[in-house]
Parts: sequence; C-alpha cells; structure tokens
Amino acid sequence: MNKSDQKWMQLALEIAERGAGYVSPNPMVGCVIVSAEGQKIGQGYHERYGQQHAEKNAVDSVNNPDLLKDATVYVTLEPCAHHGNTPPCCELLADLPISRVVVAMEDPTPKVAGKGIQHLRDHDITVDVGLMKEEAEQLNEFFLHYQTHNRPFVTLKIAQTLDGYIAAPDGDSEWISGPESRAFVHKWRSQYDAVMVGRNTALLDNPRLTVRHVEGRQPKRIVIDGPLDLPRDLNLFTDQYEEKTIVLTHNKEKFENEADPMLNMLQSDYFRGQTLLVDKKEGHTDLDEAMRELGHLPVTSILVEAGQNLASALLRQRLVDKVECFVAPKMLGGGTKSVIGVGINRMSEIMEFRDVQWRQVGKDLLFTGYL
Repeated sequence: MNKSDQKWMQLALEIAERGAGYVSPNPMVGCVIVSAEGQKIGQGYHERYGQQHAEKNAVDSVNNPDLLKDATVYVTLEPCAHHGNTPPCCELLADLPISRVVVAMEDPTPKVAGKGIQHLRDHDITVDVGLMKEEAEQLNEFFLHYQTHNRPFVTLKIAQTLDGYIAAPDGDSEWISGPESRAFVHKWRSQYDAVMVGRNTALLDNPRLTVRHVEGRQPKRIVIDGPLDLPRDLNLFTDQYEEKTIVLTHNKEKFENEADPMLNMLQSDYFRGQTLLVDKKEGHTDLDEAMRELGHLPVTSILVEAGQNLASALLRQRLVDKVECFVAPKMLGGGTKSVIGVGINRMSEIMEFRDVQWRQVGKDLLFTGYL
C-alpha cells in the first residue's frame, strides 16, 4: 500500500464521521471508489441507521458504471456479510468488475468477522487489510467497545477550576468553563447515544441535556433517581424531548406502581419516557447493572455530565472508559471537588491514564485520557 492508498482511506475516514450520532448502534463507515486511472469516481457513507450502507451509497454515486472496471474500493470497515436492514455489502462489491478492495479494519461482529473479506477473495478480488487501522478503531471506539463488553462506552465529562472545584461553596457552578468548551460538549452530546446525570444534578441544575449550540441529533437523557422521587416538573420530564428521557431506579415498589398503565393515564404528571428498574447496592442504585440494562436497549455510548457523587461512584466502580476534563483558568479555594473518595489509599493504586492529550479550547485546557 502506498501514499495514494493512504490519501483515499483518509478521505473515507473523514466522510464516515459524518454519520456520528445517527447510525448507532451500527458503526460509522465511509467508502471511496477510485478508477483504474487513479481518479475518484464515487464516495458515500452510512448516513442513518437502517438506511443504505456506505458501499451502496458509494456505488450509487458513480455516474459511469464503465469506470468501475478494475477500480479500487477503499472502505473503513470490512463489508458486511449478512442480511440485516440491508443486503450484504460484500455480495454487492463481489458482483462489480472491481479488482481490489482496501479495508482499514476487520469487523469484530460475529456475523461478519472475516467473512466479508473472504467472500471478496473467493471472487478473485484482491483485498488488503489494515491500512490506517488505528484511526479506524478510534473512529468507532463506541461500537468496538460495545461489541466487546456488551455495555456502553462511558465518557466522564468534568469542567473544573484550576484547583479542582466544580462548584462554589454556595453550590453555584455556572459557568466554570468558557463558551468554546460548552460548544464542544454540545457537539459530544450529538455524537453519544445518551447523556447521563445523577439525581442531585437534575434537582439542583434542572438541566435540559439537549444539543443547542451546534447542529446534530438529540441524545437520550438518562437520570439516576434511586428513590424515584424527582419532581415531574423538571425539564427532563416536561420538554419536547421528554420521550428521550430514561430514569434508572432501585425503588421496586414505586416502580411497579408507576408501571400500572391505568394509574399512569389518570395522573396529570404522566411520564412518557422510560423507567428501568435495577437492584440496590450499598444503599444506591447498582451502577454496574444499570450499564448492562442500558446496553440491552441498546445504548452503546454515554456522556456523563455528573456531579461529584456520580462521577466518584463511576470511577470507584471502574465504569469509566474515558475522561474529558476542562480545566478553567480560575480558582475558587473552596466548594465542591470534582472527584472524591474513589477507593484509592496508596500511590501504587493510583489511576493512570493512557493515550493522553492536552489541548487548548478557548481559555480552557482540555484533558483527554483513557482508563
């Protein structure tokens, strides 16, 4: 594989990202078709879940089918080999007069897992695998994590002062980070399946957890309400996206009462979202079980915009996969720390991040790291 191959695969990765937030639980996929003379003749990406895959969109974009003879197809993920909402893409490509397919990475899904690649090779098409594999894996980190662990990929978002506080002593937390950082968060919301908060954040801040500062899909909104007693006049329960709200509770008795459809219809504060019951663990909602239940929906990725209690609990239970932490050039000297009590008593137990990045966002610094 050469620089030209890398150029076209880079383009395929860039257009694949346009599907962020819209194709879940499917992966983002991009496809570029290059003629035997080295000219791009088609491109496409998976635009919406349930709609045509990237390969089909790319093939449909080719104006002159004669140009497909001995063409090369660049695709960011192994072409699917099973019937789902669409026919197998490996069969579509195998029926074309192309000579070569370049695949960034294999699809770990059991229904595919090398079968798409083998089908192409069985039809005398040269298949090269592994070009820009790391970039392709990064692009679909949510999908790959979900396929491997059967639970959502969890990112903890924190906005704190230089001395580690997320709120002043009086509880005020608006605004620690700058407008550029807030725009980042709204973009993330559009790309994750869901945004999660705890009951204290819901009660004190009354957030909407919607996408407003950028264009994009509105995510599901998850609130952990163990006692199941949050006021039903909160934004999460009353705005136009009410049906996207998911409540997690361990209050079995109240959950069963609220699950009664006749009783619900008679109530003026009837909730049109979804309520999930999980076990109680050490006096709180069992977060590990909650993640498994959310995975069954399926929710493949969660952006947690938590206060101290939920953030600390998720870290303590090792349920966080990635941390995005905005550090503002401000100091409070007191108030609420971002994280406390995560079960570490010795330096030998310290949480150490990998694949660390620091970048400036407006006046803030953004730390990104994986656990």
